[in-house]
Amino acid sequence: MTPHVILLNGPNLNLLGLRQPEIYGAETLADVLARCTALAADLGLSLTAYQSNHEGALVEMIHAARGTSAAIVINPGAYSHTSVAILDALNAYDGLVMEVHISNIHKRETFRHHSYVSARADGVIAGCGTEGYLLALRRLASLLVS
Repeated sequence: MTPHVILLNGPNLNLLGLRQPEIYGAETLADVLARCTALAADLGLSLTAYQSNHEGALVEMIHAARGTSAAIVINPGAYSHTSVAILDALNAYDGLVMEVHISNIHKRETFRHHSYVSARADGVIAGCGTEGYLLALRRLASLLVS
């Protein structure tokens, strides 16, 4: 059976390519998802992607992944630094979790240096641009596909 991966993007990532391109690049979220979908198929993974600007919606998506998905790749955006609710939802999830940040959060404002999600993540990729999503999928494939 093909392992299923959920790709979650948090607030403002729908503006990727438009919002602060000097930090996040010119690639749109649709561009990123196309690259991820193609790579996932090449790696033997199936992929479903969601984006929400609402914390509760992200929590619901994590809940829905329980028992249906082998892994979650999550870029929680600003919720990385504020959301105990997302951390709690991830703690109730029994699959692998990869956390992705397009920018290097450790080179930015001090409040961005801490991520609640990292406490649950099996891996954290930061500062590799949108390629971080692809790196996360490659890591998951190495763990899930035999």
